[in-house]
Amino acid sequence: IAMLRRHEGATVDEVASITGWQRHTVRGVFAGTLKKKLGLTLASAKEERGRVYRVDGPAIV
Repeated sequence: IAMLRRHEGATVDEVASITGWQRHTVRGVFAGTLKKKLGLTLASAKEERGRVYRVDGPAIV
């Protein structure tokens, strides 16, 4: 979550590299845990380094 809160955001590959997870696991965490369970809104944008994800707004807890 900290990587996604940074101004520069994070790509799936960057998160996978840091966590040691596979890419499909990272995407599953984005969709299942971050969006559905924690209520975070993820924004994504296509940039030079690939699709970059960022947390957009506060969590609803």
